[in-house]
Amino acid sequence: MAAQHKRKWSHDVTEHSDALDLEEHIFESDDPKKIAASLKRSAEHSHRRKAEPFQSAMSMLNFYINRAGKNLPQKQKKVLEDAKDELRAAFGRDRQD
Repeated sequence: MAAQHKRKWSHDVTEHSDALDLEEHIFESDDPKKIAASLKRSAEHSHRRKAEPFQSAMSMLNFYINRAGKNLPQKQKKVLEDAKDELRAAFGRDRQD
């Protein structure tokens, strides 16, 4: 029961974040640029976030990757990791190699 509750909790965060209004199913996209653009839009338009837009967007992306864990298919994990670089570029930050 506890594991089921945790899954529900993390799913709840990505579906109903208190900081960002996320586009529905955005983390299921196979386009890193689309994911980054959506997260950037959400972060810049949010009035509830506690950090700067870049940090809020990157935190949500990392949260999703970490919470999906081994249930995340390798192909989708690569897309989401690539989305980090696209997010950095969208905010004018240096890409990390």
